[in-house]
Amino acid sequence: MRNALVFAAALAAAPAGAGQIDAPALGDLPAADVVVLGEVHDNPIHHANQARAVAALAPSALVFEMLTPEQAARVTPGLRADRAALGAALGWDGTGWPDFALYHPIFIATDAAIYGAALPRASARRAVERGAAEVFGAQAAAYGLSDPLPLAQQRAREDLQREAHCNALPEPLLPGMVEAQRLRDAALARAVVQALAETGGPVAVITGNGHARRDWGLPAALARAASDLTVISVGQLEQAPEAGAPYDFWLVTQPAERDDPCAGFKSD
Repeated sequence: MRNALVFAAALAAAPAGAGQIDAPALGDLPAADVVVLGEVHDNPIHHANQARAVAALAPSALVFEMLTPEQAARVTPGLRADRAALGAALGWDGTGWPDFALYHPIFIATDAAIYGAALPRASARRAVERGAAEVFGAQAAAYGLSDPLPLAQQRAREDLQREAHCNALPEPLLPGMVEAQRLRDAALARAVVQALAETGGPVAVITGNGHARRDWGLPAALARAASDLTVISVGQLEQAPEAGAPYDFWLVTQPAERDDPCAGFKSD
């Protein structure tokens, strides 16, 4: 019941004027303690839009889903403007994320302190096997990880994991994949709380659309851990949603040019 109340409160906190926006509106988002800027990871338009929003927001801290805390600590003023040097210092080419050229404009749109929320792959694997709460540790309850998800949400999230992995995952693995996603949401929220404590905020977050969702992503985890914060979520979609999107504001952009992501799963 508590989970349901938190999700309802998070949705009810949407700012006035919430809904679909265009890219220029990213330069005039409402003030908030935390602004979560979603993306489809390989879409260049989305990263250009994030850079525009970050420049306008002038946050004190910038949290990246893509960086570990150790990587974030390597970002120095001297490296920031040099795309090649910064990418090399971060070891970006070995991370599996899209080309660093897509993300670099976000780093130079602000002089905000950089924070990382990425977890070791081993932690995600442990969450699949043992659950997010055990991996997250002592603060698991504070971030909502100790509570089971409502059944409808659990099924919806398993459906999304199935689709995201081209219907190729064994069915028994799907609940564990949801647990790994919950762990990442909580890790992002923890990094935001740290960034706020150390810089005073506001904080901008660069992350995928799944983590930006108000109903069960990073904003929901923050609603559990730091309910006094004002949080705005922005989703960037490649097609119009069938119903209201689970963000305060959302944009619909051209899709990125990409090969069929499920081609490797298809048999001849």
